Amino acid sequence: MKKIVVLISGNGSNLQAIIDNCNSGNINGEIACVISNKEDVYGIERAKASKIKTKIINEDAFQSRAHFDEGLFNLLLDINADLIVLAGFMKILDEKTANYFFGKIINIHPSLLPKYPGLNTHKKVIENKEKYHGVSVHYVSSQLDAGPLIAQGQIKVNKDKNTENLKERIHKVEHIIYPEVIKLICDNKIYLNLDKTVNLYTNDTKGFMHNSYEI
Repeated sequence: MKKIVVLISGNGSNLQAIIDNCNSGNINGEIACVISNKEDVYGIERAKASKIKTKIINEDAFQSRAHFDEGLFNLLLDINADLIVLAGFMKILDEKTANYFFGKIINIHPSLLPKYPGLNTHKKVIENKEKYHGVSVHYVSSQLDAGPLIAQGQIKVNKDKNTENLKERIHKVEHIIYPEVIKLICDNKIYLNLDKTVNLYTNDTKGFMHNSYEI
């Protein structure tokens, strides 16, 4: 059973999907700790409701951003998890942390990377009249939203009239694809090769999963 740590900053809906899949046995892993950079967020309540250990690491409690980064790095070292899951964690990891834990940290981003890294992806998709939108799960590297891709989930945009509707649909995709990727990693069916390509044991190929959803 893999030891998992989840980092959050807000509501924790992806966290809840991961908790549910761990509790049902679909994911052969246990969440050892939920770390948040904010104290008063619902994701912490979700963790406590499932009797999961929580840690708050707020930048305001540190002398500088560098001290915050060092504090988070040391906390992750102490937990010594097999897998570090970023689930709406709104802090960019520093280069030291990203490099040291490379291959153990994954993130989910609301766009079809390499399109639209960073923030406001739903707005950009609508403004640019894209036909498709989606989510990407990737290994975290020292470059923003640029680590090796693991999986993507795609939906059509043409029925969406506003960003909130599109965001709601994207969240539904996230809650499907993220637990599935975590399950496969915990089953040793997804891993990073020495050449930093992603290996999917399920089809014995290099590359990443790509699925379309009718949501």
